[in-house]
Amino acid sequence: MASKYLDKLRGKSIVVVGGTSGVRFATAEASLELGANVVVVSRTQDSVTKAVRRLQTSHPAAAASIRGHVCDISSEQAEADMAKVFDLVTGNGANPVDHVVSTAGSFPNPLALAGATPGDLVAASSHLFIGDLMLAKVAVRYLRPAYTSSVTLTGGAGTYKPPPGWPLWAGIGGAKDSLTRSLALELKPVRVNLVSLGAIRTELFDRAAAAHGHHDAAFVEAAENSSALGRIGDPGDVAETYLALMKNHFVTGTVNVVEGGAFLI
Repeated sequence: MASKYLDKLRGKSIVVVGGTSGVRFATAEASLELGANVVVVSRTQDSVTKAVRRLQTSHPAAAASIRGHVCDISSEQAEADMAKVFDLVTGNGANPVDHVVSTAGSFPNPLALAGATPGDLVAASSHLFIGDLMLAKVAVRYLRPAYTSSVTLTGGAGTYKPPPGWPLWAGIGGAKDSLTRSLALELKPVRVNLVSLGAIRTELFDRAAAAHGHHDAAFVEAAENSSALGRIGDPGDVAETYLALMKNHFVTGTVNVVEGGAFLI
């Protein structure tokens, strides 16, 4: 007998952009476990190959439901490259996509206002904002035009509680919030939402520790102390939020902050 809730993503076509590690990989893996057909998209062939191999190894029975393609959504030719990927995924539009999840981006390094340049702003915007805007522009042509379809973007909780050296990133984060609400109207009936992440233990988190000049243990302890739960998040915790936004057909234009109660401290 079909399960009313567990089968909501079964057979659905889900494209995870940046889906090769951490939160990205966990979201792809969770979608696969619920019976979806998953496509992971990342900037390099090596990362795509490794992600597909990991998914196929952990879920051999679903190997045929896993594909991967290369595309850098922050590049100047991103729009054309994304169209090529979606053409491959959908058979030139014959088989629409149901959900697109964008987790593309990296953990930003601190950038003091005094040292910021217009070039820094352009580079950061291309990587964290313009890429998602172009992705939405292309994806809507290949998404099933229904409220059951969705686009989910990713931001950072530092937008709302910025640490020192964060004006550039907080500004881009605020722009992405506004973009989400605007796209929810622009792309309707396709739903558009944003997941805003706090401290999550991923490869990006580990690199951030090094970039901030901290030892790993000290960085982890500081992040744990900033959480009301006394812990940092796991990629699997966050994947549940992306799944919920795909499965809940009555939510759009929202910002979903996953930060372990850090705003309460």
